Amino acid sequence: MANHKSAKKRTRTSERRRLINQMSESRIKSSIKKVIATTDKAEAEKLYKEAVALLDRSAVKGKIPKNNASRKNQL
Repeated sequence: MANHKSAKKRTRTSERRRLINQMSESRIKSSIKKVIATTDKAEAEKLYKEAVALLDRSAVKGKIPKNNASRKNQL
C-alpha cells in the first residue's frame, strides 16, 4: 500500500479515471450493440448516427485509438 501522500493521491486519482474510462468503454459497446440488435431501418439509422458520433468523439479525445474507432464505424 502507498505510504507517501502523493502516492495515496495518485491511487485515488487512478481509481476515479479507471471508473470514468470503464463507463466510457461500456457506453461505446452498448451503443454498437443497440445498432446491431434493432430491426427497424429508421431506428437503426438514428442509432448508427449516434454510435458513430460517440466513436468519433472518443477517438478525438484519445479514449480509443483513431483506427479502432474507424474500424468500429464500419458496422
